[in-house]
Amino acid sequence: MLTLLRDHTIVSSTPLLAELADVLTRDKFAEIKTYQINSFLAILVEKPKLVSIKEPLKIMVEDPDDLVPATAHEGKARYIVSGDRHLLKMKVFKGIEVVAVKRMLELLKDLKVSEEFAG
Repeated sequence: MLTLLRDHTIVSSTPLLAELADVLTRDKFAEIKTYQINSFLAILVEKPKLVSIKEPLKIMVEDPDDLVPATAHEGKARYIVSGDRHLLKMKVFKGIEVVAVKRMLELLKDLKVSEEFAG
């Protein structure tokens, strides 16, 4: 996952980074070590293309938190990578494919293999 963050352009926003920092402190992530969370957040704070969310998007009835799709849309992202079931259920948002982390890693692996054999 850290390679994904280091080697590719990540689109984010200040509100999205703040929410992520909060989410990572929840009980369901208790097995993740503090140093791992800090490393992850350090890369996310340093690396992303930060965008401003101009207007909130109201697209998910089940989950009113539209920060992720709004950020992806403003940043002209190609993919939304998430484990959130509400986002994954959308599959595509305004031409942006919504995928799980595992699927994104597969896509990147396939891309790397095709680049190695090109030309």
